[in-house]
Amino acid sequence: MNKIFGVGLNKTGTTSMAKALEILGFDSVHWQGKEGNIKHLIEKNDQKNQPLLHGIEGYDAYLDWNHPRTNHLFKKLDFQYPNSKFILHTRPMEDWIKSRYQHVSSIPDLKKIQKKYPDNPWYNLDVEAWKREYKTHHSNVNSYFKDRPDDLLIFDLFAGDSWEEVCNFLQVEKPNVKFPIENKADKKMNPLKKASNKLKAFLKLL
Repeated sequence: MNKIFGVGLNKTGTTSMAKALEILGFDSVHWQGKEGNIKHLIEKNDQKNQPLLHGIEGYDAYLDWNHPRTNHLFKKLDFQYPNSKFILHTRPMEDWIKSRYQHVSSIPDLKKIQKKYPDNPWYNLDVEAWKREYKTHHSNVNSYFKDRPDDLLIFDLFAGDSWEEVCNFLQVEKPNVKFPIENKADKKMNPLKKASNKLKAFLKLL
């Protein structure tokens, strides 16, 4: 195994997964590393035609690195860093929309930022654009890895996915601690509905 890339959208449990990977012994970076914001660094590397991880190669796992302009770069990461593993963090779209809306709404001085970036769907709470992003990204990832099930894990923390799925995928030993839940305000899990929730989420993508 080369690298581990989280390719889920934000507000899908990326912080919890970063902590879980650290518990498993992987050096993980989530959004911000000592080198700076990895979202910006990866995008700049792409614009300069440099390897996407230029300057941040030392980590084992990368999470919350993508945004609407860079979601597609998972394909280039796969090409540049062969034998890597990819984790698509997910949750039901409506729950994801509510969580993202709550998150963006709490940004300080949001009105000023919206005036500065009037066409930015993130800051302007463009729910329809968010829905398109969700559906397009999930479809693209699933389609790309459709013949490579060993390289992609679809992980729904909110449906009850936990150590078993992660450790089987990465072929590592399961730790004797609870799976971390880092953003407790987003905790909407019901393990008893795990199978039905995952089926519903899958059917929405068809």
